[in-house]
Amino acid sequence: MIRDMTDETHVTDSYFPAEVERKWRARWDEEGTNSFTDDAIARIGREGRPFYNLMMFPYPSAEGLHVGNIYAFTGADIHGRYRRLLGDNVFEPIGFDAFGIHSENFALKHGVHPMELIPRNIENFTRQLRRVGFMYDWSHTVDTTSPEYYRWTQWLFLQFYKAGVAVKKEAPVNWCPGCNTVLANEQVIAGACERCGSAVEMRTLSQWFFRISDYAQRLLDNLKTLDWSDTTRRMQENWIGRSEGAELVFPIAGMDGESVRVFTTRPDTVFGATYMVLAPEHPLVDRITTDQRRTAVNEYIQAVVSSDLVNRKITDKQKTGVDTGARAINPATGQEIPVWIADYVLMEYGTGAIMAVPGHDERDFAFAQAFDLPVRRVIAGSGDSADSPVGEVYSGGGTLVNSGEYDGMESGEAKSAITAALAQRGLGEARVNFRLHDWCVSRQRYWGPPIPILYCDACGTVPVPEDQLPVTLPFIENYKPDASGISPLARHEEWYLTECPSCGGRARRETDVSDTFLDSAWYFLRYPSAGNHLAPFDPEVTRNWLPVNTYIGGNEHAVLHLLYSRFVTMVLKDLGHIHFEEPFTRFRAHGLIVKDGAKMSKSRGNVIVPDDFIEEYGADTFRTYLMFLGPYQEGGDFREAGITGPYNFLNRLWDAVLSAEDRPIDPAVERKLHATIAKCSEDLGELSYNTAIAAMMEYLNVVRTGGRTPEREAVQPLVTLIAPFAPHMAEELWSRTGGEGSIFDNGRWPTFDPAKTVADEVEFVVQVNGKLRARLVMRRGITESEARDVALSDANVRRFLEGVELRKVVFVPDRLVNLVVG
Repeated sequence: MIRDMTDETHVTDSYFPAEVERKWRARWDEEGTNSFTDDAIARIGREGRPFYNLMMFPYPSAEGLHVGNIYAFTGADIHGRYRRLLGDNVFEPIGFDAFGIHSENFALKHGVHPMELIPRNIENFTRQLRRVGFMYDWSHTVDTTSPEYYRWTQWLFLQFYKAGVAVKKEAPVNWCPGCNTVLANEQVIAGACERCGSAVEMRTLSQWFFRISDYAQRLLDNLKTLDWSDTTRRMQENWIGRSEGAELVFPIAGMDGESVRVFTTRPDTVFGATYMVLAPEHPLVDRITTDQRRTAVNEYIQAVVSSDLVNRKITDKQKTGVDTGARAINPATGQEIPVWIADYVLMEYGTGAIMAVPGHDERDFAFAQAFDLPVRRVIAGSGDSADSPVGEVYSGGGTLVNSGEYDGMESGEAKSAITAALAQRGLGEARVNFRLHDWCVSRQRYWGPPIPILYCDACGTVPVPEDQLPVTLPFIENYKPDASGISPLARHEEWYLTECPSCGGRARRETDVSDTFLDSAWYFLRYPSAGNHLAPFDPEVTRNWLPVNTYIGGNEHAVLHLLYSRFVTMVLKDLGHIHFEEPFTRFRAHGLIVKDGAKMSKSRGNVIVPDDFIEEYGADTFRTYLMFLGPYQEGGDFREAGITGPYNFLNRLWDAVLSAEDRPIDPAVERKLHATIAKCSEDLGELSYNTAIAAMMEYLNVVRTGGRTPEREAVQPLVTLIAPFAPHMAEELWSRTGGEGSIFDNGRWPTFDPAKTVADEVEFVVQVNGKLRARLVMRRGITESEARDVALSDANVRRFLEGVELRKVVFVPDRLVNLVVG
């Protein structure tokens, strides 16, 4: 279907996509159609209508882009082109998230050093992106592996360090034995590494953390103000995980000053706490374990530490645990209860300790049964009493029983009353808890920005001076990580030994690199200032262009990239570097593509290579077909035979525009045109691309009904309507029909007259004595007498009028004629 032409600028009357697309790609590059100079960025930000249209940048950890990437980028690009045709000055950049484990593992798999392989991949990605015809400003691109970029990533780390937001601490962390590195909590999915699928283990290591937990409430509150996809907001709300309850204090019997603190959302059940459980990693375990139980406790701890988080989080597995020999005092009853350790309690949740209420919690009940621990009912549901046997767990609310002075009180009231009473005795307080934990940003890998910190025996921890940034990642031959937990950079003394900038003595560089999600947590700030070598982001440009107007990406990043970006933006706002605290005004999550009803994967052999389809049908057809598959925010099913429909549609549109005649437009066609413009305007604003395409197809059928030659006035607006979907073809048709320059500079989205979107005919209900006898199409605005005559002329209506007298006509304009007879 594609004809190659040796003359790259000449285009024939027939539609040859390759020819048209090659011509306009070259023209866009030559004329800088989609690019802003730094001066223009600054000027438009001050005086124009700046619109920042952003899509999630790809990580080049594969040989090329797949159809899912192109689907996501096409939908975002259509939105940007639509806004440009509305008159906005649209800034649409792209870059490459090129550091990180994905890229490093790809390099290891292929046996090529990432410093060689990743630039090669970026070159191929760039070729593919250009060929699809995206409206990218290639003069403002970023590559996170460039020292010019990660210099500022390191600068950002230093700002956080100086503000006390970046801290190093020893803590249990998620360790992936497959990737041989630490993972943030958000990178652990169902107990497994989100990258390689390996079961995640717990290790205690000294790591750098960002104190995102300090921002939990703010991150949660601001979600209510954002124009985001509902699913994305809910995912963040659940991940932040706000819980209201109480922190209660259980003193350790016989050990002055020692106590266990627990967070519970059910302080009304404290009278039913018959034992306590600590996570095996809890720092209190070693101090409170009795000599008689120490060997058993230590053996259990070793067994747990060597296991993985997947097993520990399985709720229905056989319960294991060990009694420490210590006893805690229930602050409500004053009774001593045993303190156990068990693997089902994790340090990462709450305080790493629980009060076990087996009568009202499933896991506690199973544990109590396994170890013959007492079970006490303290909440009575409907039909229960204080003496009802606990045959199964009751976890709902109800009336307190076996709870001393609180007997008979309802659960909701008892929560507040018991918490207040324990607070008076210094044994509890109302508390809000969050599931969100601090962000571990240390990685024991090679392919990432070195963390800009030094360690000096005399001066301690020393930040690298800003004028010495970037701390450049060195080329090392053997960059493969190992299971020791030591970064590959730690094997190179010639790199990590340096001079302390404070005292001039010997110092050691931090050998961990930072999490790749830090690179992407601020990249949107860099794009408009990509040419600035003096600052990460120009203050004036940032003030005028940000926050981002529309951001489009995948929901899989809801609790990773999107959450981290919000946090980083808040910190930078607090530190006075920017004026806003939410980076993305509007976010929409795109859907996913499947092929012939099945998820695409290399193992299934059904991965779609965009290049093949673009070669055969052209980029404009490929773009249009992807958007026609289904609702953009839901996804669709790619079937190879389906692409011929959009291909034929574009061919017919091409022919209609170039064969149009200058004559008055038919009134019926004009009404359909205005309805189509209205429909496309509404749909493109809501990213409902499939229905907009369907509306254009339907309209073109009307224009071409019976092989009629279309009026120029009827088809010229179609050139603009199709432009966001098929930009190359639209540019060519715009040029051939007398348009100057680029349609995206000089064209404008067509307007419509609401009065002309309404059909000229309406359907009347015709009744005889209130009973339906006919449905008749009549002219809109028809008079009562005219409508009566039309109704009386209908054969079926006349059957019910034989032998009777017409006494009255009930007329509702444009809706009803009711003939009353007697």
